[in-house]
Amino acid sequence: MTTALILFAHGARDPEWANPMRRVQAAVRQRMTGVPVELAFLEFMAPTLPDCAAGLIAQGADKVVVMPMFVARGGHLKKETPEMIEALRSTYPNVEFSLGNAIGEHELVVQAMATAALEVAGL
Repeated sequence: MTTALILFAHGARDPEWANPMRRVQAAVRQRMTGVPVELAFLEFMAPTLPDCAAGLIAQGADKVVVMPMFVARGGHLKKETPEMIEALRSTYPNVEFSLGNAIGEHELVVQAMATAALEVAGL
């Protein structure tokens, strides 16, 4: 089974907005050299989640893990993203799709944000 990882971010009109996401992508690629790691966006930027998944599947992925790079699980992750995943499952019935929780809800990230906030405050 060939597993691929999609870092799924919101997107923005300003192309520089994606720079931190690209840094995360590069860091993951450096740690997992044999795993395809791509970045997809919900809106305003390309590629979209369906386009990114299609490209990875064309390259041989038969398992796709979608990791939402959102601080918290709001409307996009509660409604739209699960609908997108179901559409992908219908389009590619032989591919396993899994959807992670919002990255910002993981305890490691919560603690990293707390540490950064205290550091910036000089505390």
